[in-house]
Amino acid sequence: MAFLKTILIILLVYYLLKILARLFAPKILSYAAKKTESHFRQAFDKQHPYNDQEEESVIINKKTTRKKKDSEKVGEYIDFEELD
Repeated sequence: MAFLKTILIILLVYYLLKILARLFAPKILSYAAKKTESHFRQAFDKQHPYNDQEEESVIINKKTTRKKKDSEKVGEYIDFEELD
């Protein structure tokens, strides 16, 4: 009888933990994601501090267009015929 009671208690605890995991897992995972994000943000800010006074602008002027040369063509066209 004690063996049956032990098996029943183990099953009850297993299903109780399964239900609790479904309820609290999203909250625990979102908390862990926020902590991880803040950790990465702090590490990034230490390496790349943001400075309002130093703003750089990049201007790209592209006036020429490149045309394909005959030497850049790859392969040749092969016309296949369908056999009946």
